[in-house]
Amino acid sequence: MIEELLRYQEEDGKLRAVEQEIAATDERKKYMAARKFMEKAPEKLDALEAKAVELKHVFDLLTKKFEELADTLKDYDNLDEMIGEQGGEVAFYRRNASQIADSLKGLRAEINKLASQIEAASREYKSAKKQTIAMQRQYKEYKEKYAQVKKSHEAEIAAIEAELKKLAEKVPADVLAKYGAKRKEKLFPVVCAVADKRCPQCGMELSIAEIDKLSGGKFIECDSCHRILFKKK
Repeated sequence: MIEELLRYQEEDGKLRAVEQEIAATDERKKYMAARKFMEKAPEKLDALEAKAVELKHVFDLLTKKFEELADTLKDYDNLDEMIGEQGGEVAFYRRNASQIADSLKGLRAEINKLASQIEAASREYKSAKKQTIAMQRQYKEYKEKYAQVKKSHEAEIAAIEAELKKLAEKVPADVLAKYGAKRKEKLFPVVCAVADKRCPQCGMELSIAEIDKLSGGKFIECDSCHRILFKKK
């Protein structure tokens, strides 16, 4: 059985080589980058929009507070009349007026700062929107070019897959399923011959029990890299 599995792996290696060739093309790299951008674009735009709404909300609250304080300060414009009508010390009213003026000054600084942040958020949103629209066109272009690359390898892949199907008939289903699962984990080679009581890929030293099991003609799985190991006769 090991011979059949190794022949299957050898043919599978050809398929892997074609897959790697396709993966290394500029067409695929550009397509994947554009797809990743498009997947994240809606979330980014929503976040920027939410940020702008929140900033505007705070801006409106501060502006309202500023207007209320400004109206209160107007009451102190006729300070002499207030003292004459209500009595009291001039220092008290002037102190209140000064505190309100300071509060207005602080609020004005916060409002100006928020206005700058809103403007920056608006520019960022417009830029992101413009970039997204441009990437939409590029995504379509890259997708078509990547499809052409894959199509140019269709015949080669079909021939390899047909051979793999024939070879798969000679390998037990459970073993082939385990092989396929590890192949999906990007392991290759999946099946390796033990070298000097170690895994030839990761160098993991095998236990006496594992060596005995291999000597009995069975497979084991490397505890480190999880490859399927066997011992040559």
